[in-house]
Amino acid sequence: MGRRPARCYRYQKNKPYIKSRYCRGVPDSKIRIFDTGAKKAPVDLFPFVAHLVCDEKQQISSEALEACRIAINKHLTKSIGKDSYHIRVRAHPFHVLRANKMLSCAGADRLSSGMRHSYGKPIGVAARVDIGQILVSIRGKDASESHIIEAIRRGKFKFAGRQKILKSNKWGFTKYLREEYVNMRKSGELTADGNMVKVQNRRGPLAKSSLFLNGHD
Repeated sequence: MGRRPARCYRYQKNKPYIKSRYCRGVPDSKIRIFDTGAKKAPVDLFPFVAHLVCDEKQQISSEALEACRIAINKHLTKSIGKDSYHIRVRAHPFHVLRANKMLSCAGADRLSSGMRHSYGKPIGVAARVDIGQILVSIRGKDASESHIIEAIRRGKFKFAGRQKILKSNKWGFTKYLREEYVNMRKSGELTADGNMVKVQNRRGPLAKSSLFLNGHD
């Protein structure tokens, strides 16, 4: 018996049901890599960011998340090169899907128990997502904007329901608006910390304080 179609598990009907010491034997999620591309690229290198935002309250299977990641990654690798973007899948599949396995061979009606003991066995995992929740974020250079939007559009086809593609006015994966980010970096309030930024407080030795070195009290 193969996997059931994802339409059987599209809606959030029941309470969240996660892997635990009581719910064992859960198959591994199909998506194992959530960050793809130039994930170590410094924060200043990729100012542009776009998001794929869910517009429905539903469940998205780990297979669909992986298919979306592969489709986006393939398009961007071909169009702008593998070091010119950073994809982050932001929905994580923790909800366990169950199926009451039925026999479908000849003479199954004699062997099967129908709806007796019908509590199903785990067959996969899905992410429970809400309206307005970000599913995938991609950062890159401003010149790559059209390619990033097109890649998200292609990845969108892997999901059921409606999604929206939003262009952010923040700098990369940070929480700061572009103008605000540039000003704070110049003043030394923010310092680069890998693919994110660190807010400088007024503690520690003055020799290491970027605020002090930039002429702040």
